[in-house]
Amino acid sequence: MSISTPPAEAAACCAPLTAQPLDADAAEAVVPLLKALADPVRLRIVSLVAAHEGGEACVCDLQEAFELSQPTISHHLKVLHTAGVLDREKRGTWAYYRVRAETLGSVAALLAAPAGVGTSERTPGCD
Repeated sequence: MSISTPPAEAAACCAPLTAQPLDADAAEAVVPLLKALADPVRLRIVSLVAAHEGGEACVCDLQEAFELSQPTISHHLKVLHTAGVLDREKRGTWAYYRVRAETLGSVAALLAAPAGVGTSERTPGCD
């Protein structure tokens, strides 16, 4: 796998971590995607966009949820778009963002545990 492979595509190409070890190139290719999602602000942005009416939002729809400037939110949106987590569509002066469900599905598949292994009734941190 090439290091120039887009992060979202890299995650889609990888077998689950529990099925076989990642080689160094595959791990390097997936890191930008996981880093993009690992930031608390960006994780909230993904959640807000996905939950927004119609499943899409622009920066103006997100700004009141954060005590951050519009340029900072735009930066986070750019990181998520570059990593393949969000699609972007320009409409006039605004850019609208939509979650790429296939990317989140690829991350879920990459991190999936084999059936019956490590399962519990509660998800840590979601009490």
